[in-house]
Amino acid sequence: MRTTSRSDLAVRLRLAITRTSRRLRQEAGGALGPAQSSALAVIDAHGPLTPSELADREAIQRPTVTRLLGRLEVAGLVERTADPGDGRSSLITATAAGRELLRELRLRKDAYLARRLAGLDVEERATLARAAAILERLLEEDRT
Repeated sequence: MRTTSRSDLAVRLRLAITRTSRRLRQEAGGALGPAQSSALAVIDAHGPLTPSELADREAIQRPTVTRLLGRLEVAGLVERTADPGDGRSSLITATAAGRELLRELRLRKDAYLARRLAGLDVEERATLARAAAILERLLEEDRT
């Protein structure tokens, strides 16, 4: 196995992750754009959230969140309720339709990956399992 410099590895990982992410979005279908999908997933996992909390979690500006939420709300995927702790704000939750759409998108992405993994041998799948664990750890370290 050839050795790879950290910068070469960073480039290869960036390209592989970007291409994989793009392919998964294609497999999921065009129901939502990447920003909408991400926002809905965060709301589903961590909601109810205020728009400001969503902006913080997504690392985007509040006006961007306002536009995203408007689109998601019109599509019936999220709903707003008054924030009992702050009358000037609202709490955002995923609707049943939003949760069902997320489930469908995840199933399509998972099915695509499962089909692709089926063509690998046991050793290659084990290598990817180790790589996934390492990537998960790197992302967790980012949060702390």
